[in-house]
Amino acid sequence: MSDSQPSLNSGDLGSEPFGTGAARPALSAWRTLAVEMAGDHRIFRVHRKRCLHPGRGSESTFVVLDAPDWVNVVAVTKAGDIVLVRQFRYGTEDFSLEVPGGVMEPGEDPIEAARRELAEETGFVGGEARVLGWVHPNPAIQNNRCHLVCIEGVAAGPDLAWDEHEEIEVSLVPRAAAIELARTGRITHALAVNAVLLYAAGVREAAGSDG
Repeated sequence: MSDSQPSLNSGDLGSEPFGTGAARPALSAWRTLAVEMAGDHRIFRVHRKRCLHPGRGSESTFVVLDAPDWVNVVAVTKAGDIVLVRQFRYGTEDFSLEVPGGVMEPGEDPIEAARRELAEETGFVGGEARVLGWVHPNPAIQNNRCHLVCIEGVAAGPDLAWDEHEEIEVSLVPRAAAIELARTGRITHALAVNAVLLYAAGVREAAGSDG
């Protein structure tokens, strides 16, 4: 999976719907008729989209969160530890164990954003970076992407640059243990789980090719 990964279409899924013997009906993309700004909340804007279904001729209004792209980074030290962060999250009103990450600046390259967020949140710098891929955080109501980046060989640097409301606990967790935390539900942030397990899949593939 890369930044230019192809879209999935019905031809990629075979000729029949799962679990039935019926032919798959053609899907129709809703057409946007009008967009209205419903609110600007700093980290995202709320849009109301009036849409038309071309096949049925029906109209409906949908709410979409217009958010900037995000980046999550799997940072691995030279000793093979993964850098994890723990911080309070206002949505769940609880502490959350995650990988470093944050909001990308407009036009910012995913690797540049990953290095910036990693340094700001944890102080770790350097290493060799590569893009693991990207995902849509919630395509039902959001239009942004979360880019997943791996940086291997990072080392502790001198500075932190937390945002006004950030307070972060940084941990170095052995690679296998960090992957297990994601696999068994100890890491519950969906995008962090996605990043760690996608990284783990790459590690397994590399090990298999070496063997």
